[in-house]
Amino acid sequence: MSLQTIRKLLYLHYPMPKQYNYLLTLLLFLIISCSEKIQDKNNFIMYQVNPKKQTVKLYWKNNKNEILKSIGNLKNEAESNNEKLIFAMNGGMFEPDNSPKGLYIENFKILKPIDPLQGSGNFYLQPNGIFYITQNNEPGIVDTKKYKQNPTIKYATQSGPILLIDGKINPIFQKDSKNLNIRNGVGMLENGEIIFTMSKKEINFYTLAQFFKEIGCKKALYLDGYVSRTYLPEKNWLQVDGDFGVMIGITEPQ
Repeated sequence: MSLQTIRKLLYLHYPMPKQYNYLLTLLLFLIISCSEKIQDKNNFIMYQVNPKKQTVKLYWKNNKNEILKSIGNLKNEAESNNEKLIFAMNGGMFEPDNSPKGLYIENFKILKPIDPLQGSGNFYLQPNGIFYITQNNEPGIVDTKKYKQNPTIKYATQSGPILLIDGKINPIFQKDSKNLNIRNGVGMLENGEIIFTMSKKEINFYTLAQFFKEIGCKKALYLDGYVSRTYLPEKNWLQVDGDFGVMIGITEPQ
């Protein structure tokens, strides 16, 4: 219902002096603005990180060259290296053999090349994108078509579609889409900090993109859907299962 329609209904049933028109209009604007905001933040599990102060890594295999697959295995791997896992989530789409879908860089090594971006499914929705972290711990999200490989990139994972483009929601998304799933993604604030987010209930692409926009991100990339899991013990969110390819983990010394 539009602001104009609500005003007409209120004036019809509750005539008011003209001097109150401005205040009423302002009040209605605030009510409608709030109602159009994204659902309560409690509908999302979110972790904000400064990559220059915390250790953010991408993981695929353990020290024995075995695919980790689950957050529980990642946790055990971290502990075996005298590290404490404080946050983790799946970090992109993957092939049936749990190998990364598209570009994957770990410790400066290109373990999977860029996907040619031709096919069906969420991964190929345009624009497809790449999330990366450089050797100076500077993060980035870039359109795959604009990505340029350089030796300073320490970690990278390719996924799609991009959710936010220069602060604007990807125009291919439909606000009322019935394509609903648990979804997770990564976004970037203007100060260079990273936001990792997963929905607690099934949502569409537009809703996830709008959430990233409302919390101040200018760029955001979709990571995956119904398989998504997040581990964040500080908020008592302890999903340690999964059957993934790439995972994103944040650790600290034990």
